Amino acid sequence: MNKTICLAGIVLGGTAVILGAFGAHGLEKLVDGNAIQTFETGVKYQMYHALLLLVLGSMNQLPKASKKLIFYFVLVGICCFSFSIYLLATNSLTAFDFKAIGLVTPLGGTLLIIGWSIFGHRVYKHFD
Repeated sequence: MNKTICLAGIVLGGTAVILGAFGAHGLEKLVDGNAIQTFETGVKYQMYHALLLLVLGSMNQLPKASKKLIFYFVLVGICCFSFSIYLLATNSLTAFDFKAIGLVTPLGGTLLIIGWSIFGHRVYKHFD
């Protein structure tokens, strides 16, 4: 499980760098400044949580079941939160109106908060 969590963190971190570069250099002539800032928010949160996964995957103190639960909340949260933000920020470039799926973003944020909460609770309980 540690290897899977770390690999997910590496892939998500690497794609955050790629998407950040795309947002900074590829979108500047395609969308307005607000959309670029929104896109960058998605990149930041993806990178923060990629780093969280690297820390989680490196911790041998937590039980496998706890790590697995946290991993799934964070992974699904990243996908819902950051990727919906990417779609919403580039909405003007497509024929599909991604605003129709706008509720996915707060769902993703909620999953990330739950993941952090479980992580904090399990660390506190384990190191008590």
